[in-house]
Amino acid sequence: MFRDVRDRDIVGRQGGFIAEGEVVLNVLAGAPRLRARAVLIAAKRVERLGPLLARFDAAVAIYAADQEVMDGIAGFPIHRGILAYGDKGTAISPEDLLSRVVDGAPVVVLFGIANHDNIGGIFRNAAAFGAGGVILDETCCDPLYRKAIRVSVGAALTVPFGRLRPGQDAVELLRGRGFTPLALSPGGARPLARLRPPAKPAVLLGAEGPGLPGRILERSETVAIPMAGAFDSLNVAVTSGIVLHHLTRD
Repeated sequence: MFRDVRDRDIVGRQGGFIAEGEVVLNVLAGAPRLRARAVLIAAKRVERLGPLLARFDAAVAIYAADQEVMDGIAGFPIHRGILAYGDKGTAISPEDLLSRVVDGAPVVVLFGIANHDNIGGIFRNAAAFGAGGVILDETCCDPLYRKAIRVSVGAALTVPFGRLRPGQDAVELLRGRGFTPLALSPGGARPLARLRPPAKPAVLLGAEGPGLPGRILERSETVAIPMAGAFDSLNVAVTSGIVLHHLTRD
């Protein structure tokens, strides 16, 4: 379960995930959908983190070990001194996710985001600005990868997300449920500052470099964030924060 964490992260965990650190474990203890199965903690931290450990269900196995033993089990130094193994639970379909979104709450739709730092940052922003959920295409990396969870400060454990089926038409799906697709692009037709938030906004973001596919841009309302000098793009996680703030500021 906790053996060779890094190596097993590369190939996946067959329906499970690893979370690390006190802040993230505090989120996991209260997560509405995901459940921990076991916790591994450095023995020297058990007393101080007792209240946190007590928040987990009695069925969750709690293991304590000296720091050296814990590092040996995980395969690298666990500076945060605490790991948890959890179940990913039942996947949410994009259709189900959209049906649960409260009117006015934006959804975020991602295409080709393969960087775990960016995925984590986007989920953190989604939680901060009250997004109704995140939809990922089949090429995006896993939000429940250990690093993505850590960067999201645990938001990946609480923000609902679903994954598009290969070939599924995201724009058709969104429009069919009353959402307005807002595609972010340096060449967008409308500056973000002049965008009046629609009743049901969907923020579409692509990978840094290639951006959104042409088939998405052609059928969406394109939006740009004007920049100074020769710069024409921002980090995708930063972009998500700026756009979500604009859509929810009122």
